[in-house]
Amino acid sequence: MHKLKQHLLAVAIAATPTLAFSAEGVDLPDTLAMTAYGTGSAGYSQMVSIGNLLQNEYGTSVRILPGENDVSRMTPLKTGRVPLCACGIASYYGSEGVLMFASPDWGPQPIRVIVTSTASFGLGVAVAGDIGVETPADLKGKRVSWIRGDDALNIGTEAFLAFGGLTWDDVERVEFPGYGRAFEGVIADQSDTGFTMSVAPPAQQLAASPRGIVWPRLDPDDKEGWERLQSVAPYFQPHKVTSAAGDDYGKDNPWIGASYPYPILVMNADADPKIASSLVRVFIEDYDKYKDAAPGNAGYSLENQNMKWVIPFHDEVVEYYKDIGHWTDEMQAHQDQLVERQQVLTDTWKQFTGSNPPSDEEAFKKGWMDARAKALEAAGMNPVFR
Repeated sequence: MHKLKQHLLAVAIAATPTLAFSAEGVDLPDTLAMTAYGTGSAGYSQMVSIGNLLQNEYGTSVRILPGENDVSRMTPLKTGRVPLCACGIASYYGSEGVLMFASPDWGPQPIRVIVTSTASFGLGVAVAGDIGVETPADLKGKRVSWIRGDDALNIGTEAFLAFGGLTWDDVERVEFPGYGRAFEGVIADQSDTGFTMSVAPPAQQLAASPRGIVWPRLDPDDKEGWERLQSVAPYFQPHKVTSAAGDDYGKDNPWIGASYPYPILVMNADADPKIASSLVRVFIEDYDKYKDAAPGNAGYSLENQNMKWVIPFHDEVVEYYKDIGHWTDEMQAHQDQLVERQQVLTDTWKQFTGSNPPSDEEAFKKGWMDARAKALEAAGMNPVFR
């Protein structure tokens, strides 16, 4: 495709998303396998709808392997059993080599983004509506849920507290054995908060309970608050949430809150480049053919792609955005920094694992996290996790 035509295509996609385009240059295998969340999840439903499009338009059959946890979704990607994962935020943890990926069997993963979905929902701390909370700062002294064994939810809560200038020391931490039990505890007046997706059933149940629900406002103009939040969880981004549990929220009265993409379609940096090149074309240029096929599909539009997020794009995706005129020098500088960060992590992992590290898993993790933080700081980068 001539570059002028590609530039016009990009403008047209951004300006008039109701037009239907057919992707050009798609070269996919007869069968394409991927992992995704469980069969009842939004991510799985979205991948089924994309699979239907690929079968009908390009003759490619998509085989989806549902995984009930992050390890079961990420392991087939790591081993090369599948080239793609429609993952959650664990893909970021994997790229950083932290939390569950700080073990001897994992380490930093060479993950690259193909496309992400940021739809109308948000992610954050749902608060009981009867305790007078309007912003994260109002959580001081309140009962805040902490979930045993769930780093992602606890980090999310910690990030919201940080927005309000708070830490776990400023609240009453209430421990629960699981996500669902935490919301049962809020409804039963044992705690006041739970971290969740804004449209998730537990949030809906809290909204329908006598306590009601509030989503604390995160002022997008509060630069210091956002810096504190993103220093804990840099994958969050400001978001005007039009789909949230509670009668007080909707398109006419959105929650001024936060979100991060879900699902995040990723592959490894050294996987078949034709797959990356073809899929980004399908997701962007065939948008009107699948946008209404499953809840949340609208989040894959070109305008919803965060070009300066926390995981680097695949090289072929970058080339595509350059070709259609949707790439800037600033985006390239950010991409280069993310790729450099992954290289620092990869080199440090090789040095650490090659230096007779401790055999005890906890000691191994501590040694790796220390080495990781020192290497990133030496490169002028924020370790984020310690």
